[in-house]
Amino acid sequence: MGIEREKFLETLADSFSAYYDLHMAQAEDRLPLAFRADYYSRAERYWLSKNIPIWGNETNEFAYVFSAPAFDTELARQCIDFALDEALPMVKPHREHQYTNVKVILLADSVDGETAKYVKKRSFSKNYKFSLYGFSTLKSAIVDLGNKKTVTNSAGNELVGYFSKLFAAEERSKL
Repeated sequence: MGIEREKFLETLADSFSAYYDLHMAQAEDRLPLAFRADYYSRAERYWLSKNIPIWGNETNEFAYVFSAPAFDTELARQCIDFALDEALPMVKPHREHQYTNVKVILLADSVDGETAKYVKKRSFSKNYKFSLYGFSTLKSAIVDLGNKKTVTNSAGNELVGYFSKLFAAEERSKL
């Protein structure tokens, strides 16, 4: 038996809210965007005082979560393109920027094989000034809540483990 999409969406938003800034989506007629989550991290080291920095490092991530009963290939393409078009202008590359990832998560009650294949093959990467100013990568996943399966592109493999833990947590909450 599958997981209820709205309940799982709440669990997912709660999970993201621990480290991300959530921006709930306004009612949009074209795309089923549920929320956007932004993550910013900066690490620095100094020598003797803050006036003498040794190094600095910034990593950022923009996660877009879309929720619909089902996604066809065209809707999945539109969602991924929307996320890239909105997130890439927010990237501010500089010499201490390491990376900014764009995550696209498509939650569906059921997933057809063509759409899963499309999400698996879809990739994007961009470097800034020959990677001296960092890079951006697309991490995409489509989550089949009916079968509790996750299909990701090669950059988003970490999402499989993340969603398997969320599925297990949902099962424990039902008991």
